[in-house]
Amino acid sequence: MRTFSSRRAKAVVSSLIVAGFFSVFIYSFELMQKNAVNLSGWILLALALVLTLFNARKKLTYPPLIKSSIWLQFHVYIGWLALLIFFFHTQWQIPNGPLESVLYIIFMLLALSGILGVFVTRILPKQLASRGSEVIYERIPMFVRQLREQAEQLVLESVGYNNSTILSLFYQQSLESYLSGPSGLTAKIIRRDQEYLQLQSELKALHRYLTEEECDIADQLSAIVETKDDLDFHYVRQGVLKYWLFVHIPLTYSMLLFALVHLVLVQAFSIGLS
Repeated sequence: MRTFSSRRAKAVVSSLIVAGFFSVFIYSFELMQKNAVNLSGWILLALALVLTLFNARKKLTYPPLIKSSIWLQFHVYIGWLALLIFFFHTQWQIPNGPLESVLYIIFMLLALSGILGVFVTRILPKQLASRGSEVIYERIPMFVRQLREQAEQLVLESVGYNNSTILSLFYQQSLESYLSGPSGLTAKIIRRDQEYLQLQSELKALHRYLTEEECDIADQLSAIVETKDDLDFHYVRQGVLKYWLFVHIPLTYSMLLFALVHLVLVQAFSIGLS
């Protein structure tokens, strides 16, 4: 842990030094009344290409290059540097032109999705490890279906005890919809959802009307609700981990495309003036 913290501290300090160097370098161009915007633009394009290489690196299993974890750290710190250079390039203002405005929006969305990615890849795996057993994302719907089948079997058994329909009615009115698929997904990003808490409360309250055998079934249904809640918890977080790149990567290539158009237009305009 100390070694990891030491490496991170060194990486942060190094990144701050590099960011300071580029800031002074670009600012000195402004003082010399040279085209600092053009300079920052070329630097930003170079950084964007370097950042794009990370996605290409993840697809390569051979030859063995630098470890993916190191590439990720490199990607994160270069991303922060690119954001700083971007603000220098836009002169800390929102552009007015239509193309520049679109490029500005795409870049900011790209940066925000990258920041989100840093958060989810560092926080969510720890949360997943602390809640329930490990489960494959694609198999969660199958497990939910199995839970529903177990609950239905238990409810059928409960009807056999004195022809009682208490648990059967509870299943039809409340539990069936809960077990029909993922539920309370938005709430589970932060906490247990209200539907889960309500179901557990209702099951506990039913005990006063149930026989001993039915109470045992109610406890089993409560365990099924608990397991379903854990599966929903994993479904939400694994889904975020799985799909945030489907936002980040398209934004990356869109940004590069618009940046290329922007570069061509700027160069054409410069040639036309000369």
